Amino acid sequence: MKERVIGILGGMGPLATADLFRRIVEKTPAKRDQDHPRIIIYDNPKIPDRTAFILGKGKDPRPELIASARKLESWGADFIIMPCNTAHFFAETIQRAIGVPLVSMIEETAKTVKGMGLRKVGLLATDGTIKGLVYHRALLKHGVQIAVPNRKDQGLVMKAIYDGVKAGDIETGRRLLLEVAKRLEKRSDGIIAGCTEVSVALRPGDLRVPLIDPMDVIAEKAVKLALGLEDF
Repeated sequence: MKERVIGILGGMGPLATADLFRRIVEKTPAKRDQDHPRIIIYDNPKIPDRTAFILGKGKDPRPELIASARKLESWGADFIIMPCNTAHFFAETIQRAIGVPLVSMIEETAKTVKGMGLRKVGLLATDGTIKGLVYHRALLKHGVQIAVPNRKDQGLVMKAIYDGVKAGDIETGRRLLLEVAKRLEKRSDGIIAGCTEVSVALRPGDLRVPLIDPMDVIAEKAVKLALGLEDF
């Protein structure tokens, strides 16, 4: 099977995009440069905020998301991945506009959680991901229940994402996220880092329960698809 070219629809945010690229490189079983797959990254930070739109307070990101996906397709990407959980609220709309697969980080994560035998997972994510039921739909389909932070803690999660990691202050983001995660783990069998900024800030050994990182899940899937080890 021929190798496939990975397309990364990035910029949501740029740090998460760089982090996904690094993870793909690290997860590739390569002994030399030539063993790595080709990757096309379109880092488009001009895509309007996804959460703001879902909450009815911002500009529609769909035109920019579709235009970005079409660019990647025209440049030769054989499939596309998005390092942004909230953007998956629009995944079906994007998929209908392109002729190559958009591989869902959400669906792949739900399959991973199911495979781990977890019955209830905590979700650290943006208001948009939670209100848009982005993970709820995928997890409930696999019989997995979801625990979300209370209103006060969810405010801390948003502060950690926007005023912390997205603003370049990873230390503050990490401190706030750990505070919420330690309360959430008391009523969960595992925690999903359901925002790419959470993936940047938290690490697997931080909690008493497993931390499921969708960025790791999609990086591993992308490597397998690119090297022809798996099919769609």
